Amino acid sequence: MNDANRVHDGLQAVLASGGRGRELAERLCTACADLLGVDGGALSVGRAGAAGGCVGSSDALSRELDDLQFTHGEGPSIDAARQGTLVLVPDLIEHGAERWPTFASAAIQRGVRSIFALPVSLASAPVGVLALYRTRPGDLNDTAMTGGLLAAELASLPLLDLISGDLDAPGVDLSSSADRELTLITRVEVYQATGMLTVQLDVGPAEALVRLRGYAFAHDRNVNDVAWDIVERRLRLDADDAWRTHEKDVTP
Repeated sequence: MNDANRVHDGLQAVLASGGRGRELAERLCTACADLLGVDGGALSVGRAGAAGGCVGSSDALSRELDDLQFTHGEGPSIDAARQGTLVLVPDLIEHGAERWPTFASAAIQRGVRSIFALPVSLASAPVGVLALYRTRPGDLNDTAMTGGLLAAELASLPLLDLISGDLDAPGVDLSSSADRELTLITRVEVYQATGMLTVQLDVGPAEALVRLRGYAFAHDRNVNDVAWDIVERRLRLDADDAWRTHEKDVTP
């Protein structure tokens, strides 16, 4: 069996093994790492450039790379989701520093040298991104590229499960474009913190998310950790953008 057939059969076997949603997403990312000559992969949900959440990954670093892009609001996966096109970066040092200065610097510090973001589509509309990374520079070879495109096609199945579940959730206001974007955020703590900020700051969901990400960026923190601090009432953002921390619980 040649390499192309081995990759094709290996990816198809992931679907044949059963499972749905996050379980299937995790197995697909792991198969990409095993079959495509990459060090890891992550599948994230997102629509029209709205950063969603990581729904499956092969390893901790893959998930961290997704978190970094969400926190800083820049990176290959965000561009791939926004544009609906491949974003292939064979060398982050040479090609990433100018385009995504904050993300590229953080990724390089973690030993990542190349990253390949492949959009995932449903009915011709981008709904997510499959991101593959390596700790060495260089392009994907033809077999790996073909396999990556197949994996991105297959990734629409677990994303369809998850998106359908989110849109059917009680309390979701589908008449609000901001709420439609927020339903795609699978980081529960971010969703909860954003809801709290809409009350505390008297702003809409989209602006609340901007404030949350801005604080995380300014303090060089992971946005998920900041969200937990807000949810657990260890941190409160003031309307005048002056931030303060609290040792005890505070009320909205």
